[in-house]
Amino acid sequence: MFRFLAVSAICLAALPALAAPVSFDGSWKTQKFSLFSSNSYGFNGSSVSVTSNGSVSLAYRPLPESYWGASSATWSWSVTEGVPATDLRKKGGDDRNLALYFVFLPPAEAQALKGASVRQLLTNDAARVLVYVWGGAHDRGAVLNSPYLGNRGKTIVLRGSGTGSAKENVNLARDYANAFGGGSTALVGLALSGDSDDTDTRIRATVSGLSVN
Repeated sequence: MFRFLAVSAICLAALPALAAPVSFDGSWKTQKFSLFSSNSYGFNGSSVSVTSNGSVSLAYRPLPESYWGASSATWSWSVTEGVPATDLRKKGGDDRNLALYFVFLPPAEAQALKGASVRQLLTNDAARVLVYVWGGAHDRGAVLNSPYLGNRGKTIVLRGSGTGSAKENVNLARDYANAFGGGSTALVGLALSGDSDDTDTRIRATVSGLSVN
């Protein structure tokens, strides 16, 4: 019996972690950066459409505690109309088609900041943010300093400027370690943005099938 249980435990340990879908539902809230311009987000459960007309804004949702230990993520995204290539390191000149933010906090701070707004989280000294981007005049895999988050954020280029469709599979744990070093951390929230205000152009894009595990 002991041998059977031990073999079973080994087999279970070898199984991949189950993916936890993240729904594009009413949990997402829009954070405007200007009174006069904002993107339009069409949340539809399994997907979200992003429409940006010379505008920029952020949609954010907190994650329940059961998601905090996630170490990887997958999603699909498509762009049918996008912004030109920009320098993503330049504040005020860093338009991009899509950016998906993964917001981390140390576990103690995560408990203390439950229910905090995205503005509170993104300005918190303990927060660390990985920003995966479709856009910019950079090679795939480039890791850039964030012009807005300072040492608390890193931009990781997955696709340069242009249109098309793609599926992404990112290793959050590895990218976090490369960007910020080790340490215990909790994935407390996600954010999504399109940014076309600096180039006064348009974005038509979709993100779907987002899951973390």
